[in-house]
Amino acid sequence: MPMDRRLVLKSGATLAAATALPRLSWAETIFAPKSGNWRTFETVMRIEVGKPAGQVQAWVPLPSVDQTSWMRSGISTWIADGAKTTAVTDEKYGAKMLHAIWPSGTTAPVVEVTSRFETRDRAVDLSMAGNAKPLSDAERKLFTASTELIPIDGAVKEAADKITKGATSDLDKARAIYEWVVDNTFRNSKTRGCGLGDITYMLKSGDLSGKCADLNALYVGLARASGLAARDVYGLRLGPSKFGYKSLGPSTEVITKAQHCRAEVFIAGL
Repeated sequence: MPMDRRLVLKSGATLAAATALPRLSWAETIFAPKSGNWRTFETVMRIEVGKPAGQVQAWVPLPSVDQTSWMRSGISTWIADGAKTTAVTDEKYGAKMLHAIWPSGTTAPVVEVTSRFETRDRAVDLSMAGNAKPLSDAERKLFTASTELIPIDGAVKEAADKITKGATSDLDKARAIYEWVVDNTFRNSKTRGCGLGDITYMLKSGDLSGKCADLNALYVGLARASGLAARDVYGLRLGPSKFGYKSLGPSTEVITKAQHCRAEVFIAGL
């Protein structure tokens, strides 16, 4: 049901204080990512329903990604007076949420969720063979599949074939698609929210502008159409970029508008 709501998120680093990192311009530092120490973050998400009507429900995202090399989802706690609360997991993608239901007549539904998790910087040398765990058959099937907004046939397949023509390895294909996206797309500040990620429209219309959900979905779709396992990872920007890219980190501890998504592609061994 439609509703007015206020959603405020705050974050803080409790180990290595992210706010202590200098704000550097891109010209003042060298882009040379490397693996770093683990940092513990805590986020507080508060949702207030301004005009409740009938039975009010809320689905609040919880940390869902566990990757041994760079992300550890921790414990979440919540307060939702008068509500029935259940932690649920999406069966297909594994996204975790708190589902809160308030009885009809609740005048001011409020839920506050506190989540803790750990992250660290990571770096992969694409020139060196690695020993990364291979994808399972189920994972490969999931991350090469077509979706409503990320189809892998038609205009997407045609574009992917042109972009990767002559590429012989998965890494060559992944790099070719990356370079094409960098060369042909641009961020459009007028795009609402994070964008829709409707990549068929983007390719057919020739409008290759947008925000993170558009540009990353385009990469994922082109990769999947080329037989590469790829996915969007949605989340929040918490700490500032060590390399001076202000758009990759929030400017304050209030991260209500710090939503972001990134594309990941799986290369065997790496």
